[in-house]
Amino acid sequence: MRRRLIFPLLGIAAVSLAQGAQAQSNTGPAYKASDIVSRFSALPDLGPTRALCIGTESECAKSIAPKPMPASNFDLVVNFEYNSATLTRAAKVNLDEFATALKDPRLGRAAFVVEGHTDGKGSDEFNLDLSARRANAVVEYLTQQGVATARLEAKGYGKLRPVGGDPLAANNRRVETRLRIE
Repeated sequence: MRRRLIFPLLGIAAVSLAQGAQAQSNTGPAYKASDIVSRFSALPDLGPTRALCIGTESECAKSIAPKPMPASNFDLVVNFEYNSATLTRAAKVNLDEFATALKDPRLGRAAFVVEGHTDGKGSDEFNLDLSARRANAVVEYLTQQGVATARLEAKGYGKLRPVGGDPLAANNRRVETRLRIE
C-alpha cells in the first residue's frame, strides 16, 4: 500500500511574513536557501514501521509514544498584484532562494504541491482560473531555474482558502507550497 502524506509549507504565518517581505523586497529575499534545506533535510524516515504490544489498550498507549514530527511549515512569500498572475520582483527573489534549496542534494527527493490562491473579489470561476495561472507561473519559474517539473504539481484553489480574517485582503493573492512525501 502506498501512503501519501502532505505537509503544509505555508500556513497562517503567511500574513505576518508577507508583510515583512514587503519591507524586505528592496533589500533581498525573505529567507535563504540554507533555511529551507535545514528545515526539510531533517524530516524523519517515514518508511514502514510496526509495533507490537501485548496488554490492554491503555498499557500499550503508555509504552508506544508517537514520535513528534519536526516543524514543517515554511512561508514561501509569493504574493501577486490584484487580478494578476505575473510574478513580482520580490517574489522572484524569494523563488530563486527556493529553487537553490530544491537543487541541494539533501532535498533531492522532495516534491511539492504549488497552490494558487486569490482574494474574495470576483466570481468563483474567474478566481479558480486565476489561482491556477498563479500556481503555474511559480512552477514555470522554478522550472526555468533548473527544478525538475516532475517535482512540482500546480493546483488552483481560487478564493476557497483565505488567510487571516478578511477574504478581500491583498495577502490572499498568493501561492503557497506544500511538501509532498510519497
